Amino acid sequence: MSDYYEVLGVSRDASTEEIKKAYRKKARQLHPDIAGPGHEEEFKEVQAANETLSDPEKRRMYDLGGPDASGFGGFGGAGPDLGDLGGIFQTFFGGGAGGRGPVSRARRGSDSLVAVEVDLADVAFGATKTVPIDTYVTCKVCDGSCCAPGTSPVTCSQCNGQGSIQQMQRSFLGNVMTSSPCPTCKGYGTVIVTPCKECAGEGRVHVHNDLEVKVPAGVTDGLRMRMSGRGEAGPAGGPAGDLYLEFHERPHEFLERQGDDLYTELRVPMTAAALGASFPLETLDGERTVSVKAGTQPGDEVVLDGLGVGRLRRSSRGDLHVGIVVETPTRMDERQKELLTELARLRGEDGLPAAKDEGIAGKLSDAFKGGKGKGRGKKRR
Repeated sequence: MSDYYEVLGVSRDASTEEIKKAYRKKARQLHPDIAGPGHEEEFKEVQAANETLSDPEKRRMYDLGGPDASGFGGFGGAGPDLGDLGGIFQTFFGGGAGGRGPVSRARRGSDSLVAVEVDLADVAFGATKTVPIDTYVTCKVCDGSCCAPGTSPVTCSQCNGQGSIQQMQRSFLGNVMTSSPCPTCKGYGTVIVTPCKECAGEGRVHVHNDLEVKVPAGVTDGLRMRMSGRGEAGPAGGPAGDLYLEFHERPHEFLERQGDDLYTELRVPMTAAALGASFPLETLDGERTVSVKAGTQPGDEVVLDGLGVGRLRRSSRGDLHVGIVVETPTRMDERQKELLTELARLRGEDGLPAAKDEGIAGKLSDAFKGGKGKGRGKKRR
């Protein structure tokens, strides 16, 4: 294996810029268009030397143990970096369509992003939604060929179907052949003489469609789902891009979602909390009965198993958590006050200081403000 510094003709303390300059000079000298055949191996060696010495980390490894230690001896691995040389070739020796032949008109279509509005019931049980979308589809008249029916592209007369034209130009290297895309066919090698009127020669048309979307149970707000090949059709019959659905969940009137669980509130009278009672509660599954045990305290919770949101890619569901809000009466007649005062006396609570001349009832009223109990869910605050 040759010494890479000797291959490029630079000293071991040469700067990166000096190495790149030496590489460009050697590459021009040994390129087959100038040096002719028989110099391919030398040309490859110059490429390998530049790849190793122009990269600080690879150069450090090379200096420590030579080409074998750096892992870049020979031409294994990722291959040589042709970044600098590519610019030279593009300028002096041609490139683009000239080196690859004519390019295809067909291109992949763009990806699309569509917002899907869903309700809490949709994400709890799953649903099918109809979503309007604007997109491109392959032209049915020309079937993506871009040509009017009964016609086809013709070979470009300027480049003879090559997609590029070559010209001899003088430069500091001497006479060199340059290559550039054909201005007549724009590098395609063919010309569409009679374009399709339906799509104006693009091979696709813009349409407004209604798309049926299956909403999986358990989707979360902002979640994106990819539908491969359902995006915009590509020009000239090219493959379609992908469609991404982004779900946005509308807030519910009285249910609050946290993950797979739902939360709500049930407002009950003070007497029901003390003595126990049952109340109807509206849920996503219809009306259910909530049993409030005797002695229930404000903030206690009743859990209804399996009445939450469906779990994504699983058959189970979360739970419904019902927070109990105990309501204290704010207005009482004299008889009610007497009974409540008697209860306070029996419980040994009549020694509490009075509040606004309302005795114990006023004290409790200040502590628990609220309206009459309705036995239905409300969104938690």
